[in-house]
Amino acid sequence: MKVALEHLFISPGHDFYGRHEKGRMNHGITDCDRIECVAGSGIRGDRFFDYKEDFKGQITFFSAGVFREVKERFDLPGLEAGAFRRNVIIDGVDLNEFIGCRFRIGEAEFEGTEEAKPCYWMDEACAPGVEEFLRGNGGLRCRIRQSGMLKKGAEELVRVD
Repeated sequence: MKVALEHLFISPGHDFYGRHEKGRMNHGITDCDRIECVAGSGIRGDRFFDYKEDFKGQITFFSAGVFREVKERFDLPGLEAGAFRRNVIIDGVDLNEFIGCRFRIGEAEFEGTEEAKPCYWMDEACAPGVEEFLRGNGGLRCRIRQSGMLKKGAEELVRVD
């Protein structure tokens, strides 16, 4: 199936993860033209690179359609896609269909491990109520099973299992 990779984000540090009752950090987030996905490690240059052995969230995907819905429903025309702190903003696919499945985009292969569950920080990062709205559509956490580059633009997504 044809998909569009609209944003490819990396960040050197955690803004929310592990920050319960400590307040948000403000690490930058970079929207790259291409990212290097390293099997078993994550995205080179990202905060989760080599985070833990066999980590379930080496890369995260988020639906561009869900992003547009949040902007419209919560009247947030200036909301940036980076606010969700997911790595890949993708259009043209229902990400929930890939939980427990392997798929390939370009030369990289991924295993969908679970929903990237939204947490209470979404209400701070976006608007009150966004956390609840995103339940069931928070994105897709994946392991990287085969290394490769991802680049912005139209790509073919192929299910491999």
